[in-house]
Amino acid sequence: MAKVGTALVVGGGVAGPVTALALRKAGIDATVYEAYPSTADGIGGSLAIAPNGLAALEVVGARKAVEDNGMPIPKSVMSFGGREVELPRLAGLPPMRLINRGDLYRVLYDVAVAGGVRFEHGRRLVSIESGDGGVTARFADGSAATADVLVGADGVHSTVRGLIDPAAPGPGYTGLLGFEAIVDRPVPSETGTMRFTFGRRAYYLYWRLPDGRTQLGMNLPWERPMSLREARAVPADEWSRRLREAYGDDDPGGDLVRHIDPAGLVAQGALHIMPKVPTWHRGRVVLVGDAVHAPSNSSGQGASQAIESGLELARCLRDLPDARSAFTAYERLRRPRVERIAANAAKINHVKAPGPLVRAMMPVLMRLLLKTAMRPEKTFGPVQRYRVDWSAPVGADAVVSSP
Repeated sequence: MAKVGTALVVGGGVAGPVTALALRKAGIDATVYEAYPSTADGIGGSLAIAPNGLAALEVVGARKAVEDNGMPIPKSVMSFGGREVELPRLAGLPPMRLINRGDLYRVLYDVAVAGGVRFEHGRRLVSIESGDGGVTARFADGSAATADVLVGADGVHSTVRGLIDPAAPGPGYTGLLGFEAIVDRPVPSETGTMRFTFGRRAYYLYWRLPDGRTQLGMNLPWERPMSLREARAVPADEWSRRLREAYGDDDPGGDLVRHIDPAGLVAQGALHIMPKVPTWHRGRVVLVGDAVHAPSNSSGQGASQAIESGLELARCLRDLPDARSAFTAYERLRRPRVERIAANAAKINHVKAPGPLVRAMMPVLMRLLLKTAMRPEKTFGPVQRYRVDWSAPVGADAVVSSP
């Protein structure tokens, strides 16, 4: 297997454009193939880019564009049972940026195109043929494309993951449905402060917008997963009623949900987490981002980890002699870190979607959670201070030496 010079990147969300940019920076010609017929402008709720994600974006020249389109969150407060605790920040790090998912897709698309990355829309992958001469992707419209390697950046419901390993696990359900709304109600909070609130029946978070309105994110416990299409097929008035039942006794949650305009309620469907994926790569095909390591939204690290992995994959392909050795080094460098972050986030999900036993233990669990959060360097430092060292060469004997 010879040195890699071309790549097909399947998926145009977060991981895809960043990986393609990093591959081009590594001297590899990359084209992104996206199933949707156009860019995803206006689609989705908000997500956070942590300091480590911002640092990774800087490597590919996308940091400023993301910061210009995102809202800085310099202060975070955790609330439970009327008690509020401000979470300490890590010294010397920038605040995380909150950005609409659709805006992030657009920004990364624009930066990638400006950087020479080609995008092909309306290309839904159906099969892969891999051999000594390269890998060919075949799409539902009858078209095909060939390159040295194929990168699956196609999200938690990845087609590429199943083509690599038909027995690969699918995404796990956190027990929560996601909702978001902008409410024309003020809250006693300054702009730039995010409040993570454990209500009586369900978890929610909110933050004040520069125009005085309040943006509200809700994690509604729900017995079964619902796809985005299924969740949005339910009338918004019905979801509004359910949200009032879940949050009606909370302060300020009750007031906020009672003033949600159903027309502006955004249903996001099931919130997922990827279990451990046994096979990250096979032959000339490899996975990156949520397709292989999606932590739950409790981590605040999903997008940032996808961005980091895109850089690390490109770095390994840049420095190692062939795809097989590069993919092996990439997995060794990334797997321990992403799985540790996912495991820690999974613990928080039990508190956000509690059963009867967990509800009875909530006061004790919250004291432990707050105690952990009050040790920022130990709890958050290894995650947020991490940097992919783009300038450092990757050796064939790459080992895990980073948290």
